[in-house]
Amino acid sequence: MKDVIIVGAGPIGLACGIAAQKRHLDYLIIDKGVLVNSLYHYPQNMTFFSTSDRLEIGDVPFISHNPKPTRAEALEYYRRVTAAWDLNVNLYEGVNRFEKTKTGFVVHTPKGSYPTKNIVMATGFYDLPYLLNVPGEDLPKVTHYYKEPHPYFGMDLVVIGAANSAVDVALETYRKGAKSVTLVIREKEVGQNVKYWARPDIINRIKEGGIKAYYEAQISAITSKSVKINTPEGAVEIKNDFVLAMTGYQPDFSLLESLGVHFQEDEFKTPLYDEISMESSQKGVYLAGVVCGGLKTNKWFIENSRIHAPMIMDAILKA
Repeated sequence: MKDVIIVGAGPIGLACGIAAQKRHLDYLIIDKGVLVNSLYHYPQNMTFFSTSDRLEIGDVPFISHNPKPTRAEALEYYRRVTAAWDLNVNLYEGVNRFEKTKTGFVVHTPKGSYPTKNIVMATGFYDLPYLLNVPGEDLPKVTHYYKEPHPYFGMDLVVIGAANSAVDVALETYRKGAKSVTLVIREKEVGQNVKYWARPDIINRIKEGGIKAYYEAQISAITSKSVKINTPEGAVEIKNDFVLAMTGYQPDFSLLESLGVHFQEDEFKTPLYDEISMESSQKGVYLAGVVCGGLKTNKWFIENSRIHAPMIMDAILKA
């Protein structure tokens, strides 16, 4: 029987594995995807908001060749951390279900069943996009994920959103040869939390007319040739080839719910947990990283949730 199984091989899941290893706990990290799966699915040219030192785990230095590290540098770094610590990680192995037992839990996957005394949920939030829930959202021209600008060369684009992802996508596709880029923004302005070097850039591109923007606008329907939006000035139809809906993502609460974890009665569906031990309302189930914020996915980042790893493993040792 394992002392702890960590669900999620993102940076915080890896940090939990390192903390367990330092304390000589018998652990296993499992993930349904690749190592640091959420980071892998970020846009290829994505740049972090944080400096590299704030992304470090396991006392392994993260040396970046840029003022802010890139996605490629982060992927290489976390591969190096995993190898340096020789972490016990099973990738491409998702959780089917959890079973509660007298001595703890059994974690069932397509590849095996693992008895464990404790579980750490360190799952991310990149799997479930916020949907627009409008006619035509299921058309092939619509995507909630963005990888690189090349497919959109010479195309008319509608980008939905006002946060970092939407701004990055709009700027990069504009500069890499999109025929036109139109931003549809629900708010009155570009998000205040957009990266400090990108916000003035997108505002200036809008002012000069390189990128068109509709504020306080809502998508009403998507067709094969256009997007229909409602604006304060009335209905507008925009001819376009692709819709890049950068509307954000939400955690999958189904695994937490299946474990019997309770949630606060708030708008963010915040899981209940002890802020010292990180133990949830279900004894033996601990929470780490972004999942602690529920739907408020901008509360916990790598840099401010790395501390969850030693807190959890110290609590498990004392239990």
